[in-house]
Amino acid sequence: MSSEKMRPLLIVEDDPALQKQMRWAFDQYETLTADNREEALVQVRRHRPPVVTMDLGLPPDPDSVSEGFSLLEQIMSIAPETKVIALTGQNDRSNALRAIALGAYDFIAKPFAAEMLTLTIERAYRLHDLQQENARLQLMRQPDVMAGLISRDPEILRVCRTVEKVASSAATVLVLGESGTGKELIARGLHAASPRRSERFIAINCAAIPENLLESELFGYEKGAFTGAAKTTPGKIESAHRGTLMLDEIGDLPHSLQAKLLRFLQERVIERLGGRQEIPIDVRIVCATHQDLKTLIKAGRFREDLYYRLAEIVVSIPPLRDRQGDAALLAHAFVRRFADENKRAAMSLREDALRVIEAHPWPGNVRELENCIKRAVIMADGNQITLADLDLVAPESAQETIVDLRQAREAAEARVIMAALGRTDGNVLRTSEILGVSRPTLYDLMHRLGLK
Repeated sequence: MSSEKMRPLLIVEDDPALQKQMRWAFDQYETLTADNREEALVQVRRHRPPVVTMDLGLPPDPDSVSEGFSLLEQIMSIAPETKVIALTGQNDRSNALRAIALGAYDFIAKPFAAEMLTLTIERAYRLHDLQQENARLQLMRQPDVMAGLISRDPEILRVCRTVEKVASSAATVLVLGESGTGKELIARGLHAASPRRSERFIAINCAAIPENLLESELFGYEKGAFTGAAKTTPGKIESAHRGTLMLDEIGDLPHSLQAKLLRFLQERVIERLGGRQEIPIDVRIVCATHQDLKTLIKAGRFREDLYYRLAEIVVSIPPLRDRQGDAALLAHAFVRRFADENKRAAMSLREDALRVIEAHPWPGNVRELENCIKRAVIMADGNQITLADLDLVAPESAQETIVDLRQAREAAEARVIMAALGRTDGNVLRTSEILGVSRPTLYDLMHRLGLK
């Protein structure tokens, strides 16, 4: 078997004779060795071995297990997917339990039989491979309920996973994000993935309705409750019964209504204005805001007890400027949509337009980009959208500093690949040509970096 196909196995052992014996016994693996904690950490960072066998008794105090446990904690912090098999000459049940509690895969006392350790190592590799394949399949699985969300950004994908996990529950969700990031799209995705999908989704903007009208909009009113109340009218909360209610810009909810909303969240009953009857309501509440609610709480503008009722699950959407490659990817999608809506022939983005789209900070996020592309499609003279059609000026790009060399290399590779995929509208063949690598190499890089 060639060394390229061998699976790496890290052996952490300070006894040179035993280390040599283990390398000979496990020659079916690409054996890496270390005889102290510092060397072991270097090997873990450099090679990310799936399996590690580790003596708990390491220098400078090999008669103690403190150095071994310290190394185990650090390995679990750096590479939590690594399977660590702890070895020790001290056949102590408490050490075994402590090692397992810290994340070790298994614990074997010395002296050990090579066949038994080989069997344990093979089981560890199989578990590692299964977990990696499961993670890959989870990443590849299309978030159907978020079909309207276009992104390759890992943070956005994590948001989609969160939506899928919490959708089936009745927990109140607070969606945070700058204006234009797609908070309502997330709320609709929660509704679409929930058991309430066949019922109504109702959204109300708390900042868009005057304070003297907002209470009747939310809770409804009885006939004759006030001048002009000609008939009994249910509010938005009652209309969303058995469905989902989105309270957009909840940070702008008047203080006088916060107590009433809190009571509803606690009791799940409402009273219409001018009414005396309590009406039970079964509704999923999703709130959204671009404001920092904790700052509003300190300023006395938002109730702390209401915040904790609303923030059972918090979902944060990153701004477009932090989503590498998404601006170009979204721009391509918007060009296709608006060209079709405006009965234009097939249109594309010219290179100078793509450069400025990638570099622009987009303070208005996806909504700003959408409006920009819509205008450019309408105003463009030909079938190519140019920099002049966008009317944007590209700022200078800032450099990001990362200390860990491996992380820096992987982050740089991920940024370049995501930017290239966004520029080519997801065409892997064209992306491989731009990057100067073969298509299989690009697929391998994307798989290693967790990109889709």
